[in-house]
Amino acid sequence: MVEIFENIRKIYTFSAPCAELAEHIEFFSESSIEATRQHIAGQRFSVKMFPSWTPTFYINLGEPYEIAVSNKHYFVNADEDILILRNSIVERYNTPTDNIFTVKFYPGGLEAVLNIKQQLLIDKVVNLNQILPVELLHNIKLLKTFGERVRLMEDFFLTNHRKKQNHYIKFVKDAIDTYAVNGLEFSNRELAEKMFSTSKTINRYFNNVIGTSPKNYFAIMRARTALTGYVNAREQFTPFDYGYYDMSHFYKDVVKFTGQKLNAHVI
Repeated sequence: MVEIFENIRKIYTFSAPCAELAEHIEFFSESSIEATRQHIAGQRFSVKMFPSWTPTFYINLGEPYEIAVSNKHYFVNADEDILILRNSIVERYNTPTDNIFTVKFYPGGLEAVLNIKQQLLIDKVVNLNQILPVELLHNIKLLKTFGERVRLMEDFFLTNHRKKQNHYIKFVKDAIDTYAVNGLEFSNRELAEKMFSTSKTINRYFNNVIGTSPKNYFAIMRARTALTGYVNAREQFTPFDYGYYDMSHFYKDVVKFTGQKLNAHVI
């Protein structure tokens, strides 16, 4: 299964975070054995995901699995939980009995909640027991339902997250929102004018909070948004809505973003 090209969400259960965490956490999810059995029919499979710069917890409730991060393969034991940044293509190799509880943060969200800089996670697979209390991880696995796991994790975050707003994180979030609502086509200079700042300052803040330049992050954001729009409504798609000059410009960006040609997946 390939993210965006295919609906990988169909084999997971999702929950939005509570209002206090909604600015920092995109979602909680858990793989569904029933849905996997229905859609995958008892076969081994893989899920490929493209760069997003979103720190993600994978808490293992089931069998061992393999994961490839930045072209390096890792074997994750049944009792092992990991954190990855998703700054590059990630592919997880699954079995029908996999059971993973996931927490996906927005860019900068991990720092806002637990004061952990995501730039330190680039191209790494980090054991979660270095980040979260071992007792918390143990208790999450003892709980019977997805909803109970979400509530326990939220309680931990709400107890431990920093109360004071981080200026750098807020600035980067505002810049991302500004880029999104203005057609995904601002240059650094134009964005700087909108933010009453300078290109140099924006570049420094993005590298500090996200771990990459605004140019690279926005290129990924635009390609991800445009490709989703294309797959969901091909007949209505126009590249100009996403800041592309023409279809050729869009096609080239898809290859750069995914490493694959568009016609390999979309009929």
